Amino acid sequence: MKSMITQTIESNAARFKDISRFIGANPELGHEEFLAFARLTEELAYHGFTIERGVLDIPTAFIATYDSGQPGPVVAFMAEYDALPELGHACGHHLICMMSIGAAIGLKSVLAETGGSIRVYGTPAEETKGAKVPMAAAGLFQDVDIALMAHPYYTYEKSGESLAMDAIEYEFFGRSAHAAAQPYEGINALDAVLQLFNSINALRQQLKTDARIHGIISEGGKAPNIIPDYAVARFYVRSATRTYTNELVQKVLHCAEGAALQTGCTLKTSFYEYSYDELRTNEALSNVFTDQLFELGIRPNEIEIGKDHGSLDLGNVSTQCPTIHPFVKVVHERHLLHTKEFRDLAMTEPALDSMLFTAKALAYTAYEVLSKPALLASIKEEFAAAK
Repeated sequence: MKSMITQTIESNAARFKDISRFIGANPELGHEEFLAFARLTEELAYHGFTIERGVLDIPTAFIATYDSGQPGPVVAFMAEYDALPELGHACGHHLICMMSIGAAIGLKSVLAETGGSIRVYGTPAEETKGAKVPMAAAGLFQDVDIALMAHPYYTYEKSGESLAMDAIEYEFFGRSAHAAAQPYEGINALDAVLQLFNSINALRQQLKTDARIHGIISEGGKAPNIIPDYAVARFYVRSATRTYTNELVQKVLHCAEGAALQTGCTLKTSFYEYSYDELRTNEALSNVFTDQLFELGIRPNEIEIGKDHGSLDLGNVSTQCPTIHPFVKVVHERHLLHTKEFRDLAMTEPALDSMLFTAKALAYTAYEVLSKPALLASIKEEFAAAK
């Protein structure tokens, strides 16, 4: 059966590489991925998938489904295809989408034997307001048995952890005045922002080691001789769990309230991006993927232990179904994500070959789960215990 998966992916290799090159050469920001959306949905429709476009009224979101017509598990592959401002596809999303779509098309070739169904979730804007968050909130993954994706990198790394995150904006409103003639008439909103930063810096001493609080001043006044009547700070608040992140958000809110009280300002808070939950890797499923890498020729000493790579919207999916997010080697030099060097190498032929290799590993993983009920039972047992 795996030979049929391999044959299907390899017979479509030229098509898959062409689509990946096209998306890489035409980078689009989150929720603006209209070219990528069109190419990806057209390819899935060509291979017999039923396409639901504009999921949750998100224009560039889709769910593509292929049902065997027989009972069995639901396998989900995540496709990401947004780019970074100015850098383009420096996170390799032009590879991610075709890893998942290639895997789905490869798996389709054996679905008549295994039963079950395949879904490809087209999830825009992973870098900002990730569509997986509203999809998860709407319950679109609750009937999924396993969710799979892989991320390009400079090495192989097991699916690990990510940080839960809230993105919060603090607006301070004061009163302007001439900074030299009548400073005593003013209420300095910028002072409130500076007090907020100082309070957070003092707070860090009492936080757990997994806490991350980092921010910027996005608005701090217009001229040195005018007391700023409006100032804004934006922060990311993160930790290893949603529970502790919620606690941190309250602590930072108290800092902001104190800053407003000290300066006489009024305060408004809001979330300016979606909240991400932590990634909960399903270790049983992760081990299956690692075994497929071994089967495809990767040596154990080439695969590193999973690490924390910040925050991602797949965490919200992992609270609803067993999920993995391994990293796979697509470039052969040590370049970090979100750099021009990684972007350029991720467009080369070796990177595209690695994309097809990963599509096979993902499809093999899904096939193992579809064809071995006891394996799926162990994956679900771990997921239930973790919840």
